Amino acid sequence: MKKILLIILLLTFLMPIVSNAQTSDNILEAKVLKIIQEREYISEDGSKIIQQDIQMEGLDGVWKDKKIIFYGISDLEVVNTNIYKKGDNVLVSYVQDGEGNDVFYILDYIRRSNLYLLAFIFALIIVFIGKWKGLKSLLSLCISFLIIIKFIVPQILAGHNPLLIAIIGSFLILLIIIYLTEGWNAKSHLSVLSILISLVITGELATLFTFMARLTGTAGEDIMYLIGIGKNAIDFKGLLLAGILIGTLGVLDDMVLSQIEAVRQIKDANPLLDKKEIIKKAYGIGRSHLGAIINTLFLAYAAVSLPFLILFSAKSTMTAMQVINNEMIATEIIRTLVGSIGIALALPISTIIATYYYAKTKKK
Repeated sequence: MKKILLIILLLTFLMPIVSNAQTSDNILEAKVLKIIQEREYISEDGSKIIQQDIQMEGLDGVWKDKKIIFYGISDLEVVNTNIYKKGDNVLVSYVQDGEGNDVFYILDYIRRSNLYLLAFIFALIIVFIGKWKGLKSLLSLCISFLIIIKFIVPQILAGHNPLLIAIIGSFLILLIIIYLTEGWNAKSHLSVLSILISLVITGELATLFTFMARLTGTAGEDIMYLIGIGKNAIDFKGLLLAGILIGTLGVLDDMVLSQIEAVRQIKDANPLLDKKEIIKKAYGIGRSHLGAIINTLFLAYAAVSLPFLILFSAKSTMTAMQVINNEMIATEIIRTLVGSIGIALALPISTIIATYYYAKTKKK
């Protein structure tokens, strides 16, 4: 039975990736047959640039088994181009020129086979170490991913309020994560209540400081690709708030579940402890956990902002205050600090709620 469940889980885990592997009408997959010609030269900044003319064979659609050629050698200087070799599988775009001839451009490598392998290894390790609980955690991860892809993203593209959609989506994800991994019990109920309160506070803080800092949500370079892709205008400020909420949710459940379990264990170990002593002992456990979680959140956001930090540091004319004042950096600072505040507040919220609940139930 467990083997069957594992197979079903792995198929569920890979399904979103497979479903998105389809190509559009003007994009095809191809295999590199040979490098017709290759040219290497040094650009003005000293970097080495390699251009290639490549013969390929189509792997799908109307171009299947047909020979096509990409002419990459030209007078145009293209930085950060990939270097291809015989046997590489690539993604190719094609358009028609003014004379009606098909012109091909190599977009990138096809990487999904490596991603499938990594996903398979990830699933096996989680199930091997976590056993049945690891299996349920993976299943909740898959469902959470589907909620983001199938509900949150389409609703935002349809022009609905991203913050409202994120709240609804986050709550659905919360219910799935908690009840699927922990079951239908008091611990799960207390966790949902604690996380919900923490999320509301985080959302209010994010809204307040986004308004006070006058963040537009359009500072990121990737945002430019979202302009005009939907049928309705996207609320980019709301999209920023939605990202903060979803990012915080991923860490909140860890903090809250651990803290509620700590309270229960303390109460079971010594039923005679009063509420004040339970809260004090649970706080001692939670504080060390809190530091580790906040550092994790900070490093995750810092890693995303690292290219921006390097860019601004390279501009010696900019002062530290000017760098901080930049909207891209200010956005990450607010994202990190607001998320950390929400996590920090989850510690007393979950501890107090769990302490009063278990103190009351043990008396009965």
